[in-house]
Amino acid sequence: MNSGLGKLKVMVVEDSKVAVKAITGYLEEMNAIPLVAVTGNEAIEIYRRERPDIVLMDVILPDIDGFEVAAQIRKLQSKNQWTAIIFLTVMSKDEDMAKGIEVGGDDYLMKPVSRVVLQSKLAAMTRLVNMQRELVRVTDKLNNANLELQRLSMTDGLTGLANRRFLNETLVREWRRCLRLKKSMSVVMIDVDFFKRYNDRNGHQMGDDCLKRVASEVARAAPRPGDLAARYGGEEFMLVLGETEEDGARWVAQRICQHVLGMKLAHEDSPHGMVTVSCGVSSVHPADDKTVEQLVKAADAALYVAKQEGRNAVRYLDYGKAS
Repeated sequence: MNSGLGKLKVMVVEDSKVAVKAITGYLEEMNAIPLVAVTGNEAIEIYRRERPDIVLMDVILPDIDGFEVAAQIRKLQSKNQWTAIIFLTVMSKDEDMAKGIEVGGDDYLMKPVSRVVLQSKLAAMTRLVNMQRELVRVTDKLNNANLELQRLSMTDGLTGLANRRFLNETLVREWRRCLRLKKSMSVVMIDVDFFKRYNDRNGHQMGDDCLKRVASEVARAAPRPGDLAARYGGEEFMLVLGETEEDGARWVAQRICQHVLGMKLAHEDSPHGMVTVSCGVSSVHPADDKTVEQLVKAADAALYVAKQEGRNAVRYLDYGKAS
């Protein structure tokens, strides 16, 4: 039998030695791998270990009945797994068959089992197993593609940092979170000093490389899971720091300045001789009569002061002080 799954693993749950011998013989002729369990509890353990493709389940077993075993197997399966369960029974009452389907069975085989009927049932169930696993594979592939699209929609293509859209969403979300927790929130605005001069002298390729290196240092300065490093636009970046007071935000900003200077990236048109950044910082305890937009405006105004006072510097401005 060509299952499309390699060799088919079929668990036979049956306490009759005669029936087991006949069924396993048929399975071996079909090039399937038989796994034998004599009791219901043994069947559950074999299922845990082997995860067979198909289960042939006697209803009457020495310990627990096949209905209970089927129910336990279904509980062990994840949402992406499915094993076909075929009950082996001498019972022919409609209510017995209905109960088997209700607990997770897929089909019935009347005992004694013939080779021809068994082969037909296994062929049909194998097709269903193949279809289900292909559906899982395609679904996983689609989910991964959707996750990648989602990631790309939130990421700046050049630097790999969060883009402006995701930044705006995070600012609002973090503001609400800190408001609820009654915690301070800070933002740091970062601008590459004299970047236009650097770009004009060295070309766009080197300019892009410079931005990527600065972006890496910005991201490195805020490693907490709740912090966000984003590209604000052009040569500007922003850090969103939840549950962070003024002193902590200043320290992060100083660290960024030091790390960027430490790159020792030559900049002939800067008075510092190296690529540097300026940072503007502002902090606030969110409240109903305040806005995140004003917080960003204060950090932007602080950045302007840093650039006016010589660059390669950090300046702080209280919330609400920006004109």
